[in-house]
Amino acid sequence: MPQTTVQRKMANKVPEVTAYFWIIKVLCTTVGETAADFLNENLHLGLTGTTIVMGVLLAIALFLQMRLRKYVPGIYWLAVVLISIVGTLITDNLTDNLGVSLVLTTIVFGVALAVTFAIWYAKEKTLSIHAITTTRREAFYWLAILFTFALGTAAGDLVAEKFGIGYLVSALLFAGLIAVVAIAHRISKLDAIWAFWMAYILTRPLGASLGDFLSQPHDHGGLGLGAVGTSGLFFGLILGMVVFLTVTRRDVIPEDQSPQAGGIES
Repeated sequence: MPQTTVQRKMANKVPEVTAYFWIIKVLCTTVGETAADFLNENLHLGLTGTTIVMGVLLAIALFLQMRLRKYVPGIYWLAVVLISIVGTLITDNLTDNLGVSLVLTTIVFGVALAVTFAIWYAKEKTLSIHAITTTRREAFYWLAILFTFALGTAAGDLVAEKFGIGYLVSALLFAGLIAVVAIAHRISKLDAIWAFWMAYILTRPLGASLGDFLSQPHDHGGLGLGAVGTSGLFFGLILGMVVFLTVTRRDVIPEDQSPQAGGIES
């Protein structure tokens, strides 16, 4: 059955999965880690104050995003940046304010993500990001993304700090796992949708580890650039790439194409 015009436009509310997508995604995850630290520590908002402010901004961004009928790079990636910060803050609140262990938060968010996927699939019969043709599917999409960021934060902190392997080694570890997923998708025919979501989850701790490695002081195993410098650098890179994509439209799915499976790369 052919799609309606509205359905085609709704499907195009997410970008095509290209190299641009993954580069900006990693940059967003890094900003999520360093911006949360900057707001919490440098501006002295505290975890609770920072969470409230970012939560309100995220709600506004998602409201704007879900009212659109097509993919707009600036709004979409703004929502991703904000949801990365909020996802980080949720985990930080649980571990720092409430004393919940990183092991438990990793398990809890892993289960929450699995339940979200299960309900999403039960209702819609697909987890493809290029089959988001209704508001309900988009709601599942953003909820899943929120849990991937919270899970990635917990898992990244668990590996880098709890296991004591350091930020750089942790980043290399997660980069290696992403490479394994990509190879499995290309060579072993790992399902494109599951390959996408596995890589999406793993880019969160990768970006967080990179952010910590760049921003943390030397005696903590970092390069000492600070949260301000690291956040500013990556915000600038994100802005430049989003402007580039807005002008060139290189990550826009053509209107005459059917929704694709959402693999690691198109």
